[in-house]
Amino acid sequence: MTASNASTGEGRHRQTGKAGQICPAARVDPLAARRAPGDPPWDVYLTGTVFLDIIFTGLDSAPVRGTESWARGMGSSPGGVANMATALARLGLRTSLAAAFGDDHYGEYCWDALEQGEGIDLSTSRSVPGWHSPVTVSMAYEGERTMVSHGHEPPLEAMAVEEGAPEHPPHARAAVASLTPGRRDPWIERAAGRGTRVFADVGWDDTGAWDLAGLTDLAHCEAFLPNAEEAMRYTGATCPRAAAHALTEHVPLAVVTLGAEGAYAVDRRTGESAEVPAIAVEALDPTGAGDVFVAGFVTGTLAGWPLADRLAFAGLTAALSVQEFGGSLSAPGWSEIAAWWRRVQSVESQDPEALRRYAFLDTLLPALLTAAEEATPWPLRRAVPTIGFGRSA
Repeated sequence: MTASNASTGEGRHRQTGKAGQICPAARVDPLAARRAPGDPPWDVYLTGTVFLDIIFTGLDSAPVRGTESWARGMGSSPGGVANMATALARLGLRTSLAAAFGDDHYGEYCWDALEQGEGIDLSTSRSVPGWHSPVTVSMAYEGERTMVSHGHEPPLEAMAVEEGAPEHPPHARAAVASLTPGRRDPWIERAAGRGTRVFADVGWDDTGAWDLAGLTDLAHCEAFLPNAEEAMRYTGATCPRAAAHALTEHVPLAVVTLGAEGAYAVDRRTGESAEVPAIAVEALDPTGAGDVFVAGFVTGTLAGWPLADRLAFAGLTAALSVQEFGGSLSAPGWSEIAAWWRRVQSVESQDPEALRRYAFLDTLLPALLTAAEEATPWPLRRAVPTIGFGRSA
């Protein structure tokens, strides 16, 4: 099987560091039924490096040394941590991002695309004078991608922002943290101490140690979402499902992504486990799919859905994203999810049992979407040919 958020407030606060206030109101709000007076102003907080992503599409094969290749399409978008922030915002979560932005045109474009285009709060972000924005060029072909990145060593001001500045991060229901072996990020413990539910992922351990003791901040996390290879290397287990169970000795909830097989999760607090197969799709570009999966799982968790529904929803959003090019460009919104659900039910050859796995969408979508939102064309095309033509639709 296979939201446009408006931001309002005092405008950008790039050079002065003055924290303008974006109205945390999403058009589609999956947490509407759970909101109450006194709730945190933000649903999710995250921090990290924002790249400018330039995506070349329509390549028939990998570039050949000594030749010139022409791409049939091109898009520009914020990348890096912006992939996750955008995916969360498009699912209707009130998202706050602390990041450093270069004070060049690339940085200005990324800032505007996130704040004005996606409604993401950047009150804890800063524009760093004299720092050039990191750039990644991505070439997508044959369902894979090749990337080339460039960036300058960030100045101390930029590093301070990306390590969780301000000293006390904004109060949020949840935070998404990327753990680094051997490094402690104090903001994670501070956020958890305020009741923020921390969801953690991790990258490849270049040291080769694969020692869980090196992930010191895991002790402050509610959930850990590695892929199968990472989970097995950290636990020494011979299969990803056994690795998930082993990880629950260190974190309450372990979610292991299994690639084409789907995902498996174990919740130590309830003793519950769940496994959901992947949706078979024609993958055009896998960039950012892991970020979209995490965003979908965080959304379902904050909304209080059953574990299996959370896994299914996360897998669905990731599957929709790989059918489009780019990272943040490809993150789906609720109108795309609704359009997929209508379309997949009309296919006569669909397995009824597979359809029942997503039956929770029948009650969820009508409660979230208005007729106008359901009429939004699908799939949405958010890429822009060049930065100069304006921000994405």
